[in-house]
Amino acid sequence: MKDFRRVLHLVTKRRWTLAGCIFTSVFVALLWGLNIGALYPMVEIVFKGDGVPGYIAKEIDNSLEQIAETETEIAEINQQLSSKPGVEKRNQLELSLEFAITRRTAYESSLDSLRWFQPYANQYLPETAFGTLSFMIGLLIAGTLLKLVALGINLMLVQDLAMRAANDVRSLFFRRALRLDLDEFGDNGSAGLTSRLTNDIGHLNGGITVLLGRLVREPLKMIVCFAGAAWVCPRLLLLVMVVAPLMVIIMHSLSRSIRRASRRVMDEMTQLYGMLNDAFSGIRVIKAYNTQAFERARFERSIHAYYGRSMKMALYNTLARSVSEFLGLGMVCLAILAGGYLVINRQTELLGLHMSNKPLGPGEMLMFFGFLIGASDPARKLSDVWSGLQRGVAAASRVYEVIDRPVRVTEPARPQSVARPHQNIIFSNVTFRYPSGPPVLNGIDLTIPRGECLAVVGPNGSGKSTLISLLCRFDDPQGGEVLLDNVPLPKMSLRNLRRRIGLVTQRTVLFDDTILNNIRYGMPRVSREDVILAAKQAYADDFIREKTEFGYDTPLGQNGVRLSGGQMQRIALARAFLRKPDILILDEATSQIDMESEALIHEALKKFLVNRTGLMITHRPTTLALADRIAVIEEGILTDIGPHNTLLAKNAFYRSLCRGDSAEAA
Repeated sequence: MKDFRRVLHLVTKRRWTLAGCIFTSVFVALLWGLNIGALYPMVEIVFKGDGVPGYIAKEIDNSLEQIAETETEIAEINQQLSSKPGVEKRNQLELSLEFAITRRTAYESSLDSLRWFQPYANQYLPETAFGTLSFMIGLLIAGTLLKLVALGINLMLVQDLAMRAANDVRSLFFRRALRLDLDEFGDNGSAGLTSRLTNDIGHLNGGITVLLGRLVREPLKMIVCFAGAAWVCPRLLLLVMVVAPLMVIIMHSLSRSIRRASRRVMDEMTQLYGMLNDAFSGIRVIKAYNTQAFERARFERSIHAYYGRSMKMALYNTLARSVSEFLGLGMVCLAILAGGYLVINRQTELLGLHMSNKPLGPGEMLMFFGFLIGASDPARKLSDVWSGLQRGVAAASRVYEVIDRPVRVTEPARPQSVARPHQNIIFSNVTFRYPSGPPVLNGIDLTIPRGECLAVVGPNGSGKSTLISLLCRFDDPQGGEVLLDNVPLPKMSLRNLRRRIGLVTQRTVLFDDTILNNIRYGMPRVSREDVILAAKQAYADDFIREKTEFGYDTPLGQNGVRLSGGQMQRIALARAFLRKPDILILDEATSQIDMESEALIHEALKKFLVNRTGLMITHRPTTLALADRIAVIEEGILTDIGPHNTLLAKNAFYRSLCRGDSAEAA
């Protein structure tokens, strides 16, 4: 619930819209009660053949008669008290005197109200029964129209608040998700984040909607109805409300069960998202290995688990609705029995309890029943509202789990700057391990002077890519330091550091946009001419102009499906060149492209790396030829470093790598 309150804090920032929601909800509730209150004049006036002025005149006469009778009764009781009766008799007489005085006060108050209203009724209200009926019907229609207009405004304001709050949470979630450590994406994949960003925030939106909408309107309608019933007979209302605590206890218990079930349903939905993501992204492998039946069976098991969780939540929702409806019916039935007894027998007491100051008439009791029935309808709706609210609470908890998740890579409080271009990159006794994993790097000491191109080779899992992650500060080492000109990277701002770096990875990432915007991704203000120059440097300009439909304005489609692997890699290289980085990092950038593209990329790199620092992870001998030095890393340890010829002479692993004997191991 704490996380859901944080969402509501976003709602309260829009005070005027929230005030409009509350005002229209109150207006709808008042009109709901007034429409029910129309029962009284229908029964007591219209159906007895009177108009309002005639009814008021009769009620004034009746009140005068009742006052006279109570005056006589009071006089008789006072006379009996003056004869000094016994203690028990005197107590009974004093109690009767108190009741009689209370009745007289009630009749006098009623008489004053009737006399105040009589001139207005005589002047403005119809005198005939049918005229009064027509007037009441007109009021009902006008009241209903006003209520519908207010309800429509209320629904739009509530939706506006809910959508704005949900969008605020979406923006906050996405901003925080982009700051998460990379291993969060590796361990959990994007399915959990996507599920929370779509499905869970959808439930959160629903929770806000029911809270600001029905959870405000329906209780207000209930309050108005209970206030109307209390105006008719407050003690009788208290009597029939004995079932309310039982309803509160049951609904509280069910709400916790609904919240737990909702969270489990959302967890299952996350699993479904993950399975769909795996299946669709790996569709080539699925088709190639003919495993469609296996994937279908896996998906069927997942949706059956989702079905089971959903049905359990549906059971709790059904129980909540059934219990609230049954207890509401019990309250109305109890009121009918008690009220019917009072009206039929013209009594003011029930089971020895004083219920009213004067006997209740059929019209008053019918209006009392109407108010209770009017309160039971919102109570029934609240059971559904409560379920939606619990889903919203559970969704808020899951969403804020990600928003509040701590990250290891943080901005320094007082960032230090390094002159550009830098002079050295230094790995000083660097030790690193991923959470819940074995050590990856162990005591790496390495200095890369400006202008040098260093290649890093080694078996899979030896820590090559981790070096790049630490240099880009995707993570920080647990031991030792990575420095740029003697300034530790954690003391530099991330923007300052990464602005100096151009990164091209083995898996080319292109976005669903034009070629132009893909090249200038991250630098949206650069001119078209600068983009074309970078493409020429990467030997991409020719195929962009000649082999694409609209040249630089050609939409690539999702994941760049319109291009070959070599073409995609050259666009990625052009993107890196456009940044004019001091440090160019290539992570197996030429491992999966054709020989022609590789030759063009090598030619581009030879020109671009002049006076720039290059860091390459590769196992291809043709790419290694670009390096000034080669570092060999095995099991997280820097085992050797030197020029190509030196390593070829003394390092067995490097020699086997260049001969192609262990290319697969790299």
